[in-house]
Amino acid sequence: MDILINLIIVLLTAYCFIICFRNKEGVWSLQSGHRALRFFTILSNLLSAFASLVALFLLRKGGLPHGVWLLKYIGTASVTVTFLTVMVFLGPTMGYKCQLEGWSFFLHVVGPLLAVISFCFLERTWPLSFAVSLLGLLPVVLYGILYLYKVVIAEQWEDFYGFNKNGKWKTSFTAMVIGTFLVCILLWLLCRI
Repeated sequence: MDILINLIIVLLTAYCFIICFRNKEGVWSLQSGHRALRFFTILSNLLSAFASLVALFLLRKGGLPHGVWLLKYIGTASVTVTFLTVMVFLGPTMGYKCQLEGWSFFLHVVGPLLAVISFCFLERTWPLSFAVSLLGLLPVVLYGILYLYKVVIAEQWEDFYGFNKNGKWKTSFTAMVIGTFLVCILLWLLCRI
C-alpha cells in the first residue's frame, strides 16, 4: 500500500508540475514553469514527491533509512502546511473554488493527505521525537524569508498570498511559523497513535 501511495504522489505531482509549463493560452512556456516555482504549494509538493521517489527506491522490508525517513517527514510537514493554509486562509480570502479546482485539488488536498497517511501510518520505521518533529518548521521559515525578501524588500514578486496586505507581513510570518509549529505537533501526535 505504501509503495502505491508514494507512486501516486510522484506521478501526479510530476503531472501537475508539467502542467505549470503551459501559460494561460495553453502554450508551452519555460517562463510559466519557472514562475510556478515561486509558490510554496509547488515547492512543498515537489519536496514531498522527491521524498516519495527516494522512498520508492530505498524502501525495504525493515522500512526506510533514517535520512530518507526524515526527508519524508519534512516533505509531509510542508504539504500539510499547504493543505491547512488553503483550508484556513486562502480558501476564505480568495475563494475555495479557485483553490480546489483542476490540478490544484491534488496539490492542495489529495497529495497532502496521501503524504500524511503514508508517513504517519505506513512508514513508522523510526520514532518521531518532539525535537525531531520541529524540523518540519524549516521549509516554512526558509520560504517565509524568501517571500519577505521578494515581496516586501526587493518588491520583485506581487503579494500573491496576501501575507503583506496592509503591511502586516510580521503578523503573517508569525502566524505561519506558529501554525507550522502546530502542524509539527499534530504530526508528532499522529505518529504516536
